[in-house]
Amino acid sequence: MAQRYNGKIMALKLMYITNRPEIAIIAQRCGVDRIFVDMERIGKEKRQPGDTVKSSHTVEDVIKVKSVLTTSELLVRVNPICENVEGFCGSAAEIEAVIAAGADVIMLPMAKTVDEVKIFAEHVKGRAKTMLLLETAEAAEKIREMLDLGVIDEVHIGLNDLHLSLGKKFMFELLTDGTVERLCEIISEYGLPYGFGGIARLGYGMLPSEYVIAEHYRLGSQSAILSRSFANVNKMSELDEIEGLFELETENIRKYEKALMSYTPEMFEKNRLETVRLVDQICRSI
Repeated sequence: MAQRYNGKIMALKLMYITNRPEIAIIAQRCGVDRIFVDMERIGKEKRQPGDTVKSSHTVEDVIKVKSVLTTSELLVRVNPICENVEGFCGSAAEIEAVIAAGADVIMLPMAKTVDEVKIFAEHVKGRAKTMLLLETAEAAEKIREMLDLGVIDEVHIGLNDLHLSLGKKFMFELLTDGTVERLCEIISEYGLPYGFGGIARLGYGMLPSEYVIAEHYRLGSQSAILSRSFANVNKMSELDEIEGLFELETENIRKYEKALMSYTPEMFEKNRLETVRLVDQICRSI
């Protein structure tokens, strides 16, 4: 069912990954709720070889992006909890640095144990919102124990790494095999906001974005990342072109959301069944 807060249906919080202040300004102006600086690098190349999005953002990028934000929140993904990696300052120092740089929300990736979540929260010390990126099979099994700590403010289900961790062929299999639904139900019991995956512009993506957004509403999700399929700004040279794309495509998403707010349970079920059919078709072709 569509997500509600204090009885009111809420639009999805949209997040966009960038370390470029000029792009952050455009995204903010076009209604993107969170600008996402991605500092995670440890273990990512090994987990996600090939053409996946791998950022090399820094604390300096956090400072630069923060300086241009007036309405959007600044979300920073740090590295997994670790202390003995060559060239890495350690989790405590990294989290301290991003808090000092102005992070509003700090995302913990690749957590596998309850202790890692506890250590993360101890480093943050309530100075920023804490977001758990649920993207390992271990976290999926221990999610109740992790949330029982009472130290996480929000959860995002990371479909890319989680589908790899669970041995699936296609990340949206998790949407059709009940995995995402089960996790959303558990997180909702704790009264926490949650989201999952990324979305392309309408009409784009192996699984067209319309089906995914409707599933966000059916499952009560409150946030989504705008993917590289939404706007790959690294392949665009003119800021006017980038702004035009953001304006058009965020408006299209918001218009579609307004239509979804009047969907009946039967309409959402029809979308779910068609999503299952399409994902099965995609998996058979991979």
